[in-house]
Amino acid sequence: MSFRTVHRLFSGRLLARGAWVTALFCVFAIAGHAASIRGVVADASGARISGATVDLVSNGSVVGSAVSGADGSFQIMTGQRGRFFLVVSATKFRQLETPGFYAGQLDSIERNIVLEPEWVHESIVVTATGTPTPQPQTGAATSVIGPTELELAQDMVSLLRLMPGTFVTQSGQRGAQSSLFVRGGDSDGNLVQMNGVNATDMGGRFDFGPLSTTGMERSEIYRGPNSNLYGAGAESSVVSATTAHGTTSFPSLIFHGDWGNFESSREELEAAGTFGKLDYLGAYSWQQTANDLPNDEYHVGTAVANVGFAPTGSTQIRGTLYYGVDGTGVPGTWEFYHLANSATEKDQDLYIGASIDNQTTADFHNMVRYGATRKREQYNLWEQTGSGIFDAYGNSFGDLVTITGANGYSVTGRALMDFAGTYPQGYQLFSNRDALVYQGDYAFTPHLTAQIGFGYENERYTGEINRTNYDYRAAVHGDFKNRLFYTLGGDLEHYSLFGVQTTPRAAFSLYVFRPRNGVLSGTRVMFNFGDAVREPSGPDQLYSLYSFLEQNPPDGPATIQQMHISPISAPTARTYEGGLEQAFFSERLMFRTSFFHNEFGKQIEYVGLNLIPELLPNLTPEQQQQLAQQLQADGAYELTLNTQAYRAMGVEATVESGIGRYIFLRGGYTYLDSVIQRSYTNDDVELLGPVPTYDGIPVGPDSPLVGARPFRRPPHTGFFTASYSQGRATLLLNSAFVSRSDDSDFLGGFDINGGNSLLLPNRNLDHGYAKVDLGGSFRLRDWLGVYGQVENLTNNQHIAPIGYVSLPTSVRLGLKLQWGREKANVVPSAQK
Repeated sequence: MSFRTVHRLFSGRLLARGAWVTALFCVFAIAGHAASIRGVVADASGARISGATVDLVSNGSVVGSAVSGADGSFQIMTGQRGRFFLVVSATKFRQLETPGFYAGQLDSIERNIVLEPEWVHESIVVTATGTPTPQPQTGAATSVIGPTELELAQDMVSLLRLMPGTFVTQSGQRGAQSSLFVRGGDSDGNLVQMNGVNATDMGGRFDFGPLSTTGMERSEIYRGPNSNLYGAGAESSVVSATTAHGTTSFPSLIFHGDWGNFESSREELEAAGTFGKLDYLGAYSWQQTANDLPNDEYHVGTAVANVGFAPTGSTQIRGTLYYGVDGTGVPGTWEFYHLANSATEKDQDLYIGASIDNQTTADFHNMVRYGATRKREQYNLWEQTGSGIFDAYGNSFGDLVTITGANGYSVTGRALMDFAGTYPQGYQLFSNRDALVYQGDYAFTPHLTAQIGFGYENERYTGEINRTNYDYRAAVHGDFKNRLFYTLGGDLEHYSLFGVQTTPRAAFSLYVFRPRNGVLSGTRVMFNFGDAVREPSGPDQLYSLYSFLEQNPPDGPATIQQMHISPISAPTARTYEGGLEQAFFSERLMFRTSFFHNEFGKQIEYVGLNLIPELLPNLTPEQQQQLAQQLQADGAYELTLNTQAYRAMGVEATVESGIGRYIFLRGGYTYLDSVIQRSYTNDDVELLGPVPTYDGIPVGPDSPLVGARPFRRPPHTGFFTASYSQGRATLLLNSAFVSRSDDSDFLGGFDINGGNSLLLPNRNLDHGYAKVDLGGSFRLRDWLGVYGQVENLTNNQHIAPIGYVSLPTSVRLGLKLQWGREKANVVPSAQK
C-alpha cells in the first residue's frame, strides 16, 4: 500500500470522525438551547408554593413536566416549537389551565403562575394596576364576571347587578337604554373598554342594553375612580370586557340556538383555533324579540373577531373587532300615557383595536395599542302620538291616567306626550374616537416595578365638536416581604375642553395574618385613595345652559350674569376607601367588607325646557314654545350646567364559599348613604321661582334638592348567586335585590295646563324589587348540549324606573352544537 493510499484512507476516516463530532456537538448545542418555559408558582398573597405539578401541553398531550421547588420555581425544556399551555395543580389549590402561548424552538418563555384556593375565587385582574395582578395585591375593589356567568347571558345588564356597589337601570324591556351607577357615581362616570379600546361616547355615556356577550370571555369591574391609569372618564368605575382567543390546534365550531316567549330567538356561531404562530376567533350572533309592549320590537346583530400572531415567544401582535348593530322601538313611559310612542332608535357601534406586546427583556415589558371607536345613533319620532287631546299650541296629550309612586303618593291627569311640530322628526348622533396608548413597565427587583404611559386621542362629535386630548402617566407597584403591597401613581391630563388636570392615586394591601390552616385563616386590610375627572359629553357641551343663553340675547346674557352661570367644565370626584378581608376554615369561606367615601363636585344638572319662560322672560309665549319645539327636535330635552355637588359613602360586604368541589355560593350587600350638597334648584329660587310642591312637600322636577338623595341611587342593594358544575351538568341561580330609590317623573310643566300637578315627591319614588333568574345546561354528547333559562321568576314589572314597564317572566330553551371539541381532558402528571 502506497503512502498516498494510506494518507487518503487516514484522511477520510479523520474527516468522517470530525463530521460525527461536529454533528454531536450541534445536537448537544441545540438541546442546550431548546425552548425553555420557566416561572414561579405562588398563591394570591405572593407566597411561593413548592411541590406543584406543572405540565406543558401541546396538541392535547403532555410534552413536558416539572415540579416546583422550595422557592416555587420550575423549568421545563422542550425541543419542540408550537403552541402550548400549562396545567398546574397543587394540594388545596384549584387546578389552573393557563392561556395558550407560542414558543419557538430556541425561545425562553417566562410564565409566573398564581393559584387560587380550592374553595374560593381570587382572580387575576388588570384594571386595578394596568398589569395582571392577583386581586389581594391590589388594594382596590375589583369584581370579575367569568365564563360560567357569561355562558347563559345574552347581555350584561343582569350580570352587572351581581356585585357589590353597583346599580343598573333599564328604561324599559329588553334592548332598552341601560345605565350603570357605581357607589353613588353618575351613569356617565364609567369608563367602558372593549379589548382595551374605550367604547364610551364622548364624555362617558354608554348604553349597556344592546351590548351582547357574543365571544366575550370575561369582564372586570373596578369600583372607584381611576383617572390615574385611564385618564378623564374613569370617574366612578372601569368596566373592561375581553373576547376569547382561539386555543385548539384545529378549527373548532360552536353553534348556539334558542327560542322563547315574546317571539324571541337568538342564534350564535363561533369559529376558533390556532395555526402555528396564529390564533384566531370569529363569532356572529343575531337576537330578536317582540317584548311585551306595542312598538317595542328589538333586534341586535353582533360580529366579533380576535386574531393574534406571535412572531417570537416574546412578541405578540393582536387585532380585535367588535361590531354591533341594533334597532328598537321606543314606546316611552307607558304608565304615564297608556299609549306607546311611534319612535325608533338604531345604533351602530364599532370598536377596533390593534396592539403590539413585547417582553423586551426579562424585566422590561412594552405595549402599544391603537383603538378606533365609531358610534352612530339614529332616533326618529315618526308621528305625533296622543289620545286626541291637544292644547292651544297643538301639543298632544296621553290618556287620563293615575300615576302612583312606590312612596304611595299618586296623581291623576293627562301628561304632555309630543310637542307640536312637523313629523317625522329625529336626529343622528356620531361619536368617533382615534386613540394611541403606550405603556411600559420595568421590574427593578421582584418586589418593585415602575410603570409609565402616554395616551393620545382625537374625538369628534356629530361634526360640531373636535377635541384633542393627552395623558401622561407614571406609577410604581411593589411589595415589602410579600406582606405589604402598594401602588402609587399619578396622571397629568391635558384636555382641549377643560385644560390641565392632575389625578393622584394610592393603594395599599397588608396581610396582618398570612393565609394558613385553621378557623381564622388569614386577615388582610386595604386602603385606596384616588382623584378623577370626567370630560362632559357632546350633548352636555352643545346644549349647555350657558351656550343656550348666550345665543339668545338680550335676556340670555343678562340671565348668565344674574345666575352666575359658567361654561360647561369637567366634573370631579375623590374617593377614600378602607377594607378588611377575613378568611375562615382554611380559606373555605371568605368575607370582605369595605367602607368608601366619595365626593363628587361640579356635577352636571339638567334644566327642563319648561323653565324657558323664566330664563327668557321677554320672549312671547309663541316664541318660547317654538324654541322648546326646536330643542326637542334636536334631541335636547334638557339643558345642562355644572352646579351639583354631593357625597356618597357606604359599606360593601361580600361572602363567598365553596361546598365540595362542585358548588360555589356568593352573596353581597351594599349600604349607600348619598346626599345632595348643592343644586341650582335651591340656589336660584329668586329667578326660577319657588320649588314646586306636592301637598306641601318640595319636589325637584329635574334634579334632586339639597339634602335629598341623588336620583336612582338606592340605599340598599344586594345579590346572591349559586352555581353547580360537575361533569356534563351546570346550574346557575342569580338574584338581585334593590330597595326603593329617589327619582322624578320629570313631568314638571307637562300637565294639560302647563303646570306641575303631575309631579310626585322624589323620596322613594322608584320601586324596590327582587329579580331572580334560573338557568342550566347539560351536555348530552361531546358534540351536543341543551340549555335553558328563566329570567324574572317573580314576574316583577317594576324593575325599571317609574313610568317604564319591565319585561315579565321570560323563558328560553336552546341547543348547543360543537365540532372540534377535545375528546378528553388532559390528565395532570400528578394524577397519573
